[in-house]
Amino acid sequence: MAEKTPLDYKNAIQSSGFDIYSPIEVGDARFWIPTLHLETLLNHALKGVDLGDLPVRTRSKVVKIAVCEALGYPVPKSFKRTQPRFFGQQLDIYSQKSNNLQIWNEQLSPTRRYAIIQISSQNIVLKVKVVNGQELALLDMTGKITTKYQASLVPRADTHELVSAQDTPPMLPCVQSGAMFPASVSPVDEPESGALLPILEIFERLSTLVGLTFVDPGMDQERNRGAALHRLICECLGYSRYEDKGQFPDIRHQLLEVKLQTSPTIDLGLVLPSSEDHLDIRQLGDYHPRHCDTRYAMFYANTDGKEVRLTHLFVTTGADFFTRFRRFEGKITNGKIQIPLPRNFFSM
Repeated sequence: MAEKTPLDYKNAIQSSGFDIYSPIEVGDARFWIPTLHLETLLNHALKGVDLGDLPVRTRSKVVKIAVCEALGYPVPKSFKRTQPRFFGQQLDIYSQKSNNLQIWNEQLSPTRRYAIIQISSQNIVLKVKVVNGQELALLDMTGKITTKYQASLVPRADTHELVSAQDTPPMLPCVQSGAMFPASVSPVDEPESGALLPILEIFERLSTLVGLTFVDPGMDQERNRGAALHRLICECLGYSRYEDKGQFPDIRHQLLEVKLQTSPTIDLGLVLPSSEDHLDIRQLGDYHPRHCDTRYAMFYANTDGKEVRLTHLFVTTGADFFTRFRRFEGKITNGKIQIPLPRNFFSM
């Protein structure tokens, strides 16, 4: 079956008779627009739009109308105050002139998509970036997001730990030992049945990285540290290029979340790895992967401020995560969530 394009989803919505409030199951193969395609449609429709000197409320309505048209939905006579506003696609929109994203009086939802629209000082739409709540939570360095989960990693004598001997049972028909990836395949592409390496093979390929060192960009450069590790992992897994769009899981094509730990505290974001809720990805054939099906590759490392040395590797499914790592209890509440977006957020 040919890969569906963003326009295919838009046409399907147009012919469905749905409005923006019609419920659609997360990952529905026909009508749930995958996040990257959603981002493509919104950029095509909104980039370059001049919002001029419109009042804030009028500008908000103009943007919402443009989003409806971009996705193939009819424009409603009035927009209901639903949460999220584009209920069928679990989509909220935020227009940003600054890098300080503010979300009032509600928690981040892991399956909700947030379209962050970059507006220039001249009120021109520059770019649209779409992320889900889990990905937004991982950008929060203040620790103030409600229900942000954490766990503890305590290294042992063994430097290589395969926590899960095999993938979760529903994933077994989707994995393929020895899978190869052509140059056209990106590590951030949607996962495909038959192109997912078994968790044992992921462990074996990544085991060679233990003991490796790379330049430490600095204590305040955690994302750059992570990027250096991601490049090494992509190469080990057999990809011809590195790419990172700040999504969850990091290496989407392998349903693989990557973590680099220089301290024992593991930040998990809004969702427990053991959660059986569906992931914000398309289905694998007839199966819709859950958070607990995600594979985790975690490297423990030491740094002297100049070099980072990878000392331990842990590979597990989300389902088995808490058989090895202790979950911290407790949650933090906050009426207004403020997330300082990274400077390179719109180019990630």
